[in-house]
Amino acid sequence: MKTETILNALEAKHPGENEFLQAVKEVLLSIEDVYNEHPEFEKAAIVERLVEPDRIFSFKVPWVDDSGKVQVNLGYRVQFNNAIGPYKGGIRFHASVNLSTLKFLGFEQTFKNALTTLPMGGGKGGSDFSIRGKSNAEVMRFCQAFILELWRHIGPDTDVPAGDIGVGTREIGYMYGMYKKLARENTGTFTGKGLEYGGSLVRPEATGFGGIYFVVNMLKEKGLDLKGKTIAVSGFGNVAWGAALKATQLGGKVVTISGPDGYVYDPDGISGEKIDYMLELRATGEDVVEPYAKKYGVEFFPGKRPWQQKVDVALPCAIQNELDENDAKTLVANGVTCVAEISNMGCTAEAVDYFVEKGVLFAPGKAVNAGGVATSGLEMSQNAMHLQWTEAEVDEKLHHIMNSIHEQCVIYGKQKNGYINYVKGANVAGFMKVARAMMAQGIV
Repeated sequence: MKTETILNALEAKHPGENEFLQAVKEVLLSIEDVYNEHPEFEKAAIVERLVEPDRIFSFKVPWVDDSGKVQVNLGYRVQFNNAIGPYKGGIRFHASVNLSTLKFLGFEQTFKNALTTLPMGGGKGGSDFSIRGKSNAEVMRFCQAFILELWRHIGPDTDVPAGDIGVGTREIGYMYGMYKKLARENTGTFTGKGLEYGGSLVRPEATGFGGIYFVVNMLKEKGLDLKGKTIAVSGFGNVAWGAALKATQLGGKVVTISGPDGYVYDPDGISGEKIDYMLELRATGEDVVEPYAKKYGVEFFPGKRPWQQKVDVALPCAIQNELDENDAKTLVANGVTCVAEISNMGCTAEAVDYFVEKGVLFAPGKAVNAGGVATSGLEMSQNAMHLQWTEAEVDEKLHHIMNSIHEQCVIYGKQKNGYINYVKGANVAGFMKVARAMMAQGIV
């Protein structure tokens, strides 16, 4: 495989799609050696087919705000690859959403879903609509208008969307309600639903919980324990909340949360009612964490990121490329033991390279945050069987899946010097499953 040739051709076809090209480059560099051991992959142009989505839907979303003014947003659904199962991936509502971001997320989702051991392909969707400052009625009208265009292209065995940034249980409920009305079926096509109408226990916490289970495995592999470790978390939404909750339960001390306005440093640890307050902050719809600092009398760093603090474990939980090379150097200089992306591609490529070069334990989002989509897969199973598992049953299955993902990463990522390259391990494990499935199904 001539990686640079493929990347150059891809960049010529898709100029300016930086996030997407970054994600593809990371995977191709990781799998190059293994790919070259399988000439049949090259003959079937597996990589050339894998880096292009099966299809992309883009559409306008007109809706009426509370003042009676017509607003128009853009909507997308990227159905990336369904070699191992129905397309599966979140819907993101955020002003920053564009096609490059959604293609990168759909591409990553393909490998992440393969790692879960569940039969799910990769997809992603969203809109440049922002819920910030919108009334409940405006959010409902937008969600209904979004699904009015998308509903024909999704279904329980075709494409099963979930939530993502800006899309929680409320938004899923509005979209699912409209989908049911149009499709005239009740088959659990969305995941992340409310418990009353087909949702799964543990789903809101799953991404954060699964991320911590993975980190525990990383530390255990090196004879270490999460108990007593100080932890920097970015973000303050569902993912950060789940991570903070589980890390605290297991004896860690979370000392930061962050938002677009800056970050909070709480040396006593974010636990108990402070973790509950994170949910209150998110529910306001205001993208700020300064109120936490005022409420609990702790330090707030406006416009800064939490990676300047001296901690044992760093967990990006917010958005892509939120931790850069300078942040990585600061963390390493301060003696960080473990860095794990609970957000998708939370670190820049340069930051990842620096962590690996310095021998720091580092794992990528497609492995660390797979607990969210894994529990979505469990929700799909419960819907198909028309039953609901207990919290303990779901959590046990989540534990098993995260342990399995870690094992796959170790198998493919362990180097001769004993260092585990989790980036390579995750990419190779996910790629091999998808590639073999594509080979078995012919040129389609």
